[in-house]
Parts: sequence; structure tokens; C-alpha cells
Amino acid sequence: MSTIIPAISKPTWIFSQVVVAACAICFATNDASSDVLAVAPDARPNVVVILTDDQGWGDLSLNGNPNLSTPNIDSLARDGAEVKNFYVCSVCSPTRAEFLTGRYHSRSGVYSTSSGGERINADEQTIGDVFKTAGYSTAAYGKWHSGMQFPYHPNARGFDDYYGFCSGHWGDYFSPMLEHNGEIVTGNGFLVDDLTDHAIDFISDHTASPFFVYLPFNTPHAPMQVPDPYWDKFKDKPLVSDPAKENAKRQNDNHTRAALAMCENIDHNVGRLLKHLDATGLADNTIVVFFCDNGPNGARYNGGLRGRKGSTNEGGLRSPMLVRFPRVIQAGTKVTPIMGAIDLLPTLADLSGIGAVYPKPLDGRSMVAELSNRPTGDQDRMLFAAWNGKYSLRSESHRVHADGSLFDIDHDPREDVDLRNEQPEIAKRMGNVLNQFLDELKPLKSNHRETRPITLGHPDAKFNQLPARDAAGHGGVVHSNKFPNCTFMQNWVDTTGEITWDVDVLADGDHEVTMYYACKNGSQGSVIELSLNDQTIRATIDQPNDVPLRGMENDRDLRPESYVKDWKPMSLGSIRLEPGRGTLRLRAIEVPGAEVAEMRLLMFRRLD
Repeated sequence: MSTIIPAISKPTWIFSQVVVAACAICFATNDASSDVLAVAPDARPNVVVILTDDQGWGDLSLNGNPNLSTPNIDSLARDGAEVKNFYVCSVCSPTRAEFLTGRYHSRSGVYSTSSGGERINADEQTIGDVFKTAGYSTAAYGKWHSGMQFPYHPNARGFDDYYGFCSGHWGDYFSPMLEHNGEIVTGNGFLVDDLTDHAIDFISDHTASPFFVYLPFNTPHAPMQVPDPYWDKFKDKPLVSDPAKENAKRQNDNHTRAALAMCENIDHNVGRLLKHLDATGLADNTIVVFFCDNGPNGARYNGGLRGRKGSTNEGGLRSPMLVRFPRVIQAGTKVTPIMGAIDLLPTLADLSGIGAVYPKPLDGRSMVAELSNRPTGDQDRMLFAAWNGKYSLRSESHRVHADGSLFDIDHDPREDVDLRNEQPEIAKRMGNVLNQFLDELKPLKSNHRETRPITLGHPDAKFNQLPARDAAGHGGVVHSNKFPNCTFMQNWVDTTGEITWDVDVLADGDHEVTMYYACKNGSQGSVIELSLNDQTIRATIDQPNDVPLRGMENDRDLRPESYVKDWKPMSLGSIRLEPGRGTLRLRAIEVPGAEVAEMRLLMFRRLD
């Protein structure tokens, strides 16, 4: 079946080798259907994309929230374009998949936020691939949440440099355990500040050639942690309620104060980044994009929109979307046609003039004409949303849900008045299109059983991380929390307990294996065995690592996810991996003490 949204076979705007004497970047025509953005090769614009985690549409002073101030983010709308009706997905990893590929997340194998369901299929082209192929230096700093092991790792998806964490959430935001290009490292200070530092350093190192920086911040996702100066401003602050009575009634004031403090920290770091672009003289030739991955992670101010994170109503799907590009986009531009995360890849490729080629049909389309105040007048476009059995469809004026309910979003953003009986023709037409999307995309529910194994031993990967989140426990061994992304394996106390990974080894080679663990004083001495098919190595846990749970000392509100520990690395020796699928097993064969250990992850380092 062909795609419902017409595929983009080539950009509306193309790269031109002609250097225009009067200017490096200019429009060749005012006809929106045939605009050509002529970009000299040495003047291609830089791109910085900022994506925040669980920050809702209403978490900006720009959108009327009286409880906080976000002047730096707001300045992007003042100095560039604000897309008034921009849509993402209900939760984190689907939005990331749609931004990275320009395609609905169901097409790329994404259906969940953990346990492998967040992985973008290896045969998908990402925005990192597109810009790297065009000669850009590329980097990603922050929460990846689109796959951890090669070929799903950001270094395998077009990003030259990566620093952050690949899971869906993290257990501590103050100098935590992170990774840099696959290798375990320790962060430096508050995580959002640290990520911004890396982005600034990367920009400083690449001022002479075009760069693409993807900066997916991890806040205000739980745990609700933020440095003291931001928290002190909000901890006793009276809150103005959302116009939506449902949000006002259900709001957790302490959680909201922490989220607002985290949003002001984000704004501070956006300001740091913008000032650096000014200081390096790159601001005029840098595209800066800001958006969020889903609705707010709490019942708080959201401009009266119905729903929050996890919902397929307006409040769960509408995101702020701001684009600044002084050489092309007029300051103060307001874009009213609907636009989605799927549109960012073709739009940024066209704005950059790189002549991207898309091996698979895109669901997104270039919105350069709309950003340049030359709307195409397309009133028939519709954007599809799906999450865990909930579905809806947004047209330029209405939203229809799978139950047939229809709402005029232009006049009823709260979705209070069901118009299916008053406007049956619109309800029928949009309902039919929604069903066509469902028939074609067949979105899976988040509890779908993952059948793809964890990949191991990719020939291009020096480091291969197998965390507890991707493992299964047996014989009483369990994850430390029901949300697996930043968990560890616990209750490993005897020889009947076992930890396994369903793996697919992609290439042969020798690997040194390091286990990150905790072990109580007096319980050291267990002999553990790691095996895969006919390969086996053994090691003795001869050093205790008796460390407490931590993270709660930095929390501003009670978290739902797991706490963490200061994990100790120990070498298990080297093992030979041979291509093929199998079960990697970690078990104890001698247990002299009260426990074996708590296990956070295994790291495989290629030796050849």
C-alpha cells in the first residue's frame, strides 16, 4: 500500500552549486511551488536542534504560563518563527523516531519506550546520516532513547560524537555514570549544564565547517532534580492554576514546582548556547530549533489543552516549535498550518540546501515555504497519532479520535464539545482517513512482546554495552524497578539465580568483559560464570562494593523510577564471540556469602 501522506521523492528546495555573488543564501523565486535555496558550499548553515523531555506546550512563558519565565527560549519566536500547531507523539521514543527518520514511528519498528521496543530499525536512514553524508560534522549530546547497541547506537546512526545515555530515563542528574562514544565515563555536574557544555565545545571546535548538533535534554523528566538556585526560587512559590479544571484539580504542586524549576534551567542553558553562537559569529548562519517530545509529565498548566503525556488529545501531542535562522526566516513569523516532528528532517535538509536523497518514502514534508511566509494552501493534510491502543487524527481545524468523537480544535482546544452529530461529513471523512492509517501502519501496543534480539559484537563497535534493562532475571533475580531503563538486577543470592540476554552476535572477535556491580561486605568470594553457546569464562568477585542506594538526596519530589548506586567495574576476562543468535547467561557456581552481587551492566570491549 502506498503512503497516505504523499512521499517526498526530492526536496522542494535543492542545493545549487552556483555561488550567488550578492549573497551566500538567497531565494531564487517567490513561487512557493518552485523555490530554490541557493547555498554556496562554504556557506551551508549550521544546525542545532534542542529537544526537551516531558516539557509540555504550556511550560513556556511564551505560551502564557504565569508561573515561570523562559526569555531565552521565547526569544527564538521573537527572532524567528513560531509554529502554532506543531505535533509530536504521546511519549518519548516515538517522537524521537519520527524526528530522526521523517517517518511515522510504526514504520521504523518503534512501539515502546523500553525493552527493545524503542529501537529504530537498522535499515532506516536518520537525520544524522543525511547531514553526515552531506559533509557536516555531527554530534548528539543527551538522552538518545532510540537503541543502545550497534547498529542502533547514535555513533552508528550518523553522529560522529555522542555523550549522554541511551536509555529512556536516568537515575541521577548530578555527575552520573554516562557514556562517551560507547565508553563508560562520569558526568561533570548537573547533567543539562554538562550536555550544554559539550555542545558549546563541539561548536567551538567546528567553527570553520558546517555542523549538525542534536541536543536532547533529559529534563523535566523524572527524577525531579535541579540545582539549588532554581529550586529555591520555586519551592515556596504560589502557583496559578491551568484553565483546564481537570489539571488544576489533579496537580501535584511540589512536582509542578520542580518541573518549572527544571524548565528555567533549560532556558538558562538555551541562553548559554545562543550567546555562544553570537560570540563565535555563527548566529546568522545557524538554524536553531526548539521543541518538546510529548505533553507535560504532570497535571499542570498547559493552556487549557486536554490531556498530558501519554494522551492522544491536544495536550498530549501539541509541542512548542520554534525555529530561528536570521538569513532566511523573518523575525516574528507565525506559522499556523499544522506541522509535525516527521517534517523536521525534510525541512532542515531543504533549509540547509543539501539535496538529501531519501531511500524510503517520507511521511513528513518540507515546511520551508510556510516558515518563509509563503504557505502552500494545502488544507487537506492530516497528522496521525498513535500510542498504546489510543489513536487520533488532526486536520487543519479538527481532531477525530478512534471512538468517532470529533472536536473543532480552532474553537475548542479543550475538546469539550463532541461534534460528530453536528458535523457528520467531517467526522466520516476524517474517520475513514484514520482507519486507513491504522490499516497501513498497524501500530503495536507497548506491551507487545519483543522478538528482536539484543545485538552484540558489531564489527564497527569497540564497546558493546548490555545493561540490566535488556536482561531477564531467573530463579528470584529481578529488576530493581518496574520501569527498566535505569535499573539493576537484584536478589541474586544463590546458584539457582541467573541473568540472561537474548543476543545476536553480528561478527566474530575476542572481547574483554567488564561487569559493573555492588556487593555487601562479607559476601565477596562468589565465583560467577558467563557463557554463550560453547564459550565460557569464570571470575571471582574478590572485592566488596558495599554502597548505598543514592539519588533520593537530590530529588525534589518522590520518583517512580529506580534509585542508583556507585557501581564498581571488575573484569570477567575475555570471551570469543561467534556470529549467530544465542542466550548469554550470567550465573554463580559458588556463593560463600549471603548474596552474589547486584549487577548493573556488562561491557564488552573488542580486542581485535
